[in-house]
Amino acid sequence: MSKENSDKSPPSWEDGRRDPDKARNAAESPEPLDQSLTKKIPQRTPSPQRGSRPQSSPPKFVSVEELMETAKGVTNLALAHEIVVNGGFRVTPAQPPEGSLEKKVKDIVHKAFWDCLEAQLAEDPPSYDHAIKLLGEIKETLLSFLLPGHARLRQQIEDGLDLPLIQQQAENGALDMGKVAAFVIDTMGMLCAPSRDREIQRLRDVTAILPLFKAIFSVMDMMKLDMANFAVSSIRPHLMQQSVEYERKKFQEFLDKQPNAMDFTRKWLQDTAKALLSGDWEGGASSAGAAAPVPSMLHPLVVHNHAYLHLLKWDHASCPFPETLLMDQRRFQEMQWEVEELTIVAAVLLIVYNNAGAAISGLPGLMDRLKGTIRLLLAELHSPSFSADDEAFATIAERMCEEVRSSLAQHGFSPFSCDRQAVLRGQVAAVRLPDNSIRRLIDSRIQTYLLGFLESGQRGCPAALPGGLAPVQKELEEVAIKFSRLVNYNKLVFAPHYQKILQEVLRGRGLLSRARPHPRPHRRGRLLDTALLVSTGRPPR
Repeated sequence: MSKENSDKSPPSWEDGRRDPDKARNAAESPEPLDQSLTKKIPQRTPSPQRGSRPQSSPPKFVSVEELMETAKGVTNLALAHEIVVNGGFRVTPAQPPEGSLEKKVKDIVHKAFWDCLEAQLAEDPPSYDHAIKLLGEIKETLLSFLLPGHARLRQQIEDGLDLPLIQQQAENGALDMGKVAAFVIDTMGMLCAPSRDREIQRLRDVTAILPLFKAIFSVMDMMKLDMANFAVSSIRPHLMQQSVEYERKKFQEFLDKQPNAMDFTRKWLQDTAKALLSGDWEGGASSAGAAAPVPSMLHPLVVHNHAYLHLLKWDHASCPFPETLLMDQRRFQEMQWEVEELTIVAAVLLIVYNNAGAAISGLPGLMDRLKGTIRLLLAELHSPSFSADDEAFATIAERMCEEVRSSLAQHGFSPFSCDRQAVLRGQVAAVRLPDNSIRRLIDSRIQTYLLGFLESGQRGCPAALPGGLAPVQKELEEVAIKFSRLVNYNKLVFAPHYQKILQEVLRGRGLLSRARPHPRPHRRGRLLDTALLVSTGRPPR
């Protein structure tokens, strides 16, 4: 099974460190038992050419059983994390890619099975061996849908699908398959969700046995998904209450077996502290929008918030992601893309309104039309097919000129001169460059806003919106809420590890500040805090 709107399963801490498939192959290989049960974990040893890589811990030997047990635990943890963090999580059927080997093999096997069933039913007299096996599977599936209190319905299914009796009837030529199929359909109608009533009605219209079996199994697959999603929605409140302790415990178990499992996390925090201390912070944002923190006043919380902000500038292609955030890497990357798009949108709108003058500032609906046009043209900004060249941004500039000319003419203002249009086109085309001054200004203000949003939970007051961001305020707030939700939840889970690393980093430089940058927020209980955090995206106050 897979999740909606997700191409891949959430990554785990083991990604890039240990390969369970290799371990499984090793266990099945004809090696001696003592060799197959004591495999040395490959370590990331630094080289002179890669001095930026973190130092690895000493080698540690683990058995294949321990390796597989850890892999299973991490998989369960990733699923629980996804259910808690992703409010729209749903289970959907896994479909192999069209034209893939898996798809071809699946189609061949299914066709062979149904062809065999068709051949048996076409015999004279018909043979029901395969059909009775299918009825056994249907019976097991129907029973799996029942709750412990459904004793009466359970007995009805046992009596209606009595396989020994059905086998005896088939041998004596007295089996009424239509009657059995009608009982199955009626039982499915009682157990299915109301949204499946239409599919159940379609089953009643099928008379041929072979198509009916195919249709029954198709609807049953849908019912299984409905039950799985119902179970997910039922356990989500309980997971929200226990997720912090559960994830922390599971990660600690993994850390005990893999001591170097936080090398990249340590490097992430060290690099952030180094950038802040040296004045090379590239985000352009600072604490609450003020000047960069003074080295002698650095507090671990300040470094930590800036470190999370740095994730929105991450080079995912070449820089390993921190291990404690791997399960959310895809989410951070999507937010990074959203922030980049909003940066371009806000920069283009700022250019348009500065060039067109005050005449268009109060025109109703113009801002929304311009923003919608820009976002539409940037919809494929991060797809491989998009080319951020002069032509793409020239199209945006031309559409902006058309909208401004039309709006000015409609409201009786003086026409938009050719010279001003040429200036507008040139400035919009320049926005495609990451080092464009206007784009960098907007980006810096967005970073300041996001950082202030993170810190607003500790200060107990809302973050101020910097100038120039009003056109994208709604979209930016949505990103900030998602960003804050992930960050605060991650802090709750891994706080002990982060605190230890940050204190070591700052104490080693003699720059650990004992003063708190903000008052400690009032805590009303860890479990209630966790539920409030995940549901609202803001920490408790």
